[in-house]
Amino acid sequence: MAKVSETQALRDASLRYLWMHNRDWTQMAEEGEPLVITEGKGIRVKDSEGKTWIDVNGGYTSVNAGYGRTEIAGAAYEQAMKTVFAPVGTTTEPVVRLAAKVAELAPGSLNRVFLVSGGSEANETAIKIARAYQRRRGEPGRYKIISRRGSYHGMTGGVLFTGGGPANPRADFEPVYPGMLYAPQPNPYRCEMGGTTPSECAVRCAQAVEDLILENGPKTIAAFIGEPVAVPQGAAVPGDEYWPMIRQICDKYGVLLIDDEVICGFGRTGKWFGNQHWNIVPDIMSVAKGIVSSYLPVAATVVKDEIAEYFSERDATLSHVFTNAGHPVTAAAALKNIEIIEKENLVQNAAEVGAYLKEQLTGLKVDHPIVGDVRGLGCFAALDLVSNKETKTGFKPEDKMAQRMTDKLRKRGLLLRSRGDMLHMGPPLCITRDDVDDIVHAIDVSLWELEGEMGIARTT
Repeated sequence: MAKVSETQALRDASLRYLWMHNRDWTQMAEEGEPLVITEGKGIRVKDSEGKTWIDVNGGYTSVNAGYGRTEIAGAAYEQAMKTVFAPVGTTTEPVVRLAAKVAELAPGSLNRVFLVSGGSEANETAIKIARAYQRRRGEPGRYKIISRRGSYHGMTGGVLFTGGGPANPRADFEPVYPGMLYAPQPNPYRCEMGGTTPSECAVRCAQAVEDLILENGPKTIAAFIGEPVAVPQGAAVPGDEYWPMIRQICDKYGVLLIDDEVICGFGRTGKWFGNQHWNIVPDIMSVAKGIVSSYLPVAATVVKDEIAEYFSERDATLSHVFTNAGHPVTAAAALKNIEIIEKENLVQNAAEVGAYLKEQLTGLKVDHPIVGDVRGLGCFAALDLVSNKETKTGFKPEDKMAQRMTDKLRKRGLLLRSRGDMLHMGPPLCITRDDVDDIVHAIDVSLWELEGEMGIARTT
C-alpha cells in the first residue's frame, strides 16, 4: 500500500500527463480522482490507500476470470522466458494452440482465426474480410455495412461509424465513412419500431433490416454487424425471433453476418458465445476481452471455412497485418485464461449466479419508483432509470442523475459508473451469490437515498 503522499504524487502525475479514457482531468482533479488500483482478487480490487472496492463492471466488462489470477501471469512469464516474438513468416506454439482452441469452442465451421490486439481491431478485420470476400466472389459492388443504432463496435476509424448513439459521440471524427447504414435496435423496453412485446419488437426490427437491404439494393450490401446482446442499450436482450430471422435474411440476400462477441463471448451471457442462445452460426465472429480476461491485449476475428477459402491462394491472401497480432506471450495468457474458465465451470456459474443477480435486481423494480426496467443475460445486466415509469421518460441533464448515482454507489464501495440513465453491470464470472447480495444491497440503499433527495421515496 502506498503512503498518502505517494498516492497524491501519483494522482498529480496522472492529472498532468495521463489521457484517460473518456475522462475529464479537470473534473477528476476537483473530485480527488483518479483512484490508483494496486491489486485485486476475484471481483474486488484495492486502491493505493488500502480501501477495497467491488468492481461491478469487471474492468470493461472484460475481467471474466476475475482479478488476481497468478496462473495467467505465470503462463505469460514462462512464455516470455522462451521467446517474446517470432521472425516474419513464422509462428509459435502458443499462437497455434490458441487458434485451435478458439476454433474448437466456436460454433459450426468457424475455424479460421486471425489474431489481433483488441476488439476494435477484431471488428475492423471482420469488415475488411467481408468486403474483400464479396470482391473475390465477383461482387465488388457490395461494400455497405449495416449496423444497429445504439450499438458499439469499437473506436478505430472504420468501426467508429458503425452503431453509434449518445454513448459514442463521433462528430469530432466526421465525415462518416461511406457505405454505413443503420437499422433499429431490438430493445424490447424502448422499441424503435413501436413493438409492444419482445416478440413484436424482434420481428419488426428484423424486418426493418430486410427493408434496408431492399431499399439500398441487395447487390450493394456486404455485411450486417451486431452484438447478440446490445452493450450501450444496457444489456438489451432481443426477442427470440430476432437472430434466427437476421440469419435467414442475410442468407437470402448474400449478406455476411458478423457477430460481435467482444463482450458477450467467453461465458459472459451464460454460454460460451451469445449466438448459442439462439442456435445461429455467424459467418464471421469477433472476440476479445474475455478471451484473456484483459490480462494482456489479445483478440481475434474468427471466420467460416467457406469464406476463408477465398483467401487461400497466393494471389488472394488478405493484405492485413498488425505488428503485435498473434503475439506468443498474449496467446499463452489467453490459453491459461480459457483453461481456468473451463476448469472452474465459470460459464455455468455465469448462467446460474447471473440469473440470481437478475432476480435480485428485479426486486428493486418493485420497490423503487425510478427503476423502469431490469434486463440482462448471464453476468450481464442493467437497470434503466426513469423519471416516469408509465412514459419511460429519463431524467433531464440538469438532474445530474449519472454523477449523483455514481457518487452514492462509490460511497458504498461499488465501482459502478452510471452511464446516462443506465446502470450497467458486467462483473467477473467468478462472482458468488454472497457477492450479488453485497452489490444489490448497496444499489438498493443508494436508490433509497437518491429518491429521498428527490422527494419520491416510497415509505411502504
